[in-house]
Parts: sequence; C-alpha cells; structure tokens
Amino acid sequence: MHDLLQRLDNAARQAGRPPPRLLAVSKFQDATAVAELVGAWRAARPGETPALGENYVQETQAKQAALGDPGLEWHLVGHLQSNKAREAAALFDWVQSVDRPKLVAALAAHRDPERAPLNVLLQVNIDDEASKHGCGPEDVPALADAIAAQPRLALRGLMAIPAPLPDLERRREAFRRMRALFEQLRPGYPQVDTLSMGMSDDATLAIAEGATMVRVGTALFGSRERKGGRPGTPSTS
Repeated sequence: MHDLLQRLDNAARQAGRPPPRLLAVSKFQDATAVAELVGAWRAARPGETPALGENYVQETQAKQAALGDPGLEWHLVGHLQSNKAREAAALFDWVQSVDRPKLVAALAAHRDPERAPLNVLLQVNIDDEASKHGCGPEDVPALADAIAAQPRLALRGLMAIPAPLPDLERRREAFRRMRALFEQLRPGYPQVDTLSMGMSDDATLAIAEGATMVRVGTALFGSRERKGGRPGTPSTS
C-alpha cells in the first residue's frame, strides 16, 4: 500500500498535478483481505479515510456487516439496475455509475433525507463501446441538470473506463477527452471536483492527463475472480 501511494504521488508530482485520491476496488475480495488492506492504508496515511469500490449490492451488504467499520467510504463502481437503487442509496456514499435519468430519479427518491446527499459521478462511455455502460458525452449536460435538481444528490464529477487499447497513446487521447468534458462541466456546478479514471495498468497515464481519482484493484489485491473461478463482470446485481 505504501509503495502504491508513493507511486501515485510521484506520478502527480511529475505531471505537476495534485495527488489523486485512491479508490481501492475491493470487489470479489473477502472481508479479511479488505480489513488487512484498510489496516495498511491507515498505517501509511493516518487520518485518511480509506475508500473502497464495489460492484454488487449484496456483496457490499455482507462485507459491511463483516467489517463493522464505520470509518470507511463506500463507492459503487459497477452498473446499477434501477430496481437496486433503494439498496444502493442506503449502502453507498458515492455512486460512480450514474448514466440515465431513471437512475437519477430512483437514487434521489430512496436516499435517506437524514443523511448527507449521495455523491454521484456521471459515467461516460467515452469510446462509444457497445459492451460498456455509460452515457454519451452529449448527454452529460442534461443529466447534470437532472442531478442538480435533486437535493438528495450531489453531482461531484465524471467517471470513465476507456477502451483497454494496447496503444497507450490512444488511451491518453481518451483521457484527454474526459478531462475536456470535465472542465466544461465544472463552471456550472460548484461541487464538481472529481474526475475518476485510470486503473492499475494506466493510473499514472490518467494522472498525467488530469485524473483526480484512480480506481486500483489488481495492483493492491492481485487478480480477482468470483468464487467458483468465473471471472467477474462489470455489471451490478
């Protein structure tokens, strides 16, 4: 953990950018592995709130119960079906995969008014991949307005999973397009401060192009598989 945090900080320093937030993608990891990571994180960065990324509502419910740790920040990073919005609005502090008006309305309707507004990121399908969820860049303004109209939601920025092209320069171009979209969004929304992009194999590149949050799983936990050996998928159940 210490080495990874240092590597991210060094990448930001070399690019002349502020250090990004780390989101530890803990999906498919058991509670013991997550607790060990959280302990190492707190030892390396006392006072910093560990942030964990999950894909599945039921898995998150079980993991939160097993950990029993109120000092964690939970992010949903997988696709969210509207019929799971009630559970997601209760379980998570952030939902990074908002991509359609129906989901905006559902999350707002189910967020407890006694809690802080739910932080949301708009997921953008920046490379227009048929296999990926996310709105088109052209849909961002209308969705941002829809979120701003909901007092139980707080629009914090954008998230993307660019195509995993072997040519890193082509990935860089996608990151640059996301940064431009982010900068276009910021003036109209004072709370917008988060551009979530970059994973284990391209986090330093994303930081150089303006990421303020990187989502790292493999570099922290090793490869992830569901029980039974079936590779994990990006959808959320």
